[in-house]
Amino acid sequence: MNNDLEQALAIWHKHFENEENQYSEFESSDIEYFIGCMLYNHFKFSKALANLKTMDLSYDFLSACGTEYDEVKALIEGISFDDELQKLEFLQNYILESKLKYTKSELYLLERLQYHVNAMAVRYKENVNIKHIDFENPLLRK
Repeated sequence: MNNDLEQALAIWHKHFENEENQYSEFESSDIEYFIGCMLYNHFKFSKALANLKTMDLSYDFLSACGTEYDEVKALIEGISFDDELQKLEFLQNYILESKLKYTKSELYLLERLQYHVNAMAVRYKENVNIKHIDFENPLLRK
């Protein structure tokens, strides 16, 4: 794993060791998830779906992550690659490594991120650009 990434993870894991810094429903895996979201946002993938060009960090996390946010953000922004496929591979490997740290019950957010990143990887592999996706509410179908 990249040194800057390891340092960013260490900063927030240390911060959230103190239970007073934790928000309701906090899971340690939230840290890996939100750093994954920050990487995703930083890399600005051209084949991301229009409604997923960025992934929002939750208010709970942002309000609890402390003054270390700027330091972590700078570390994330220091990670760079020459092309999007390198960025994609880095993010996929980060997610896989992160998932190894946790039990199945702790992986909901990381698996959600992995689903979106892997779907985007298919678009890169097949060189597909999607402009729009229609989501249908199944309860409104006749």
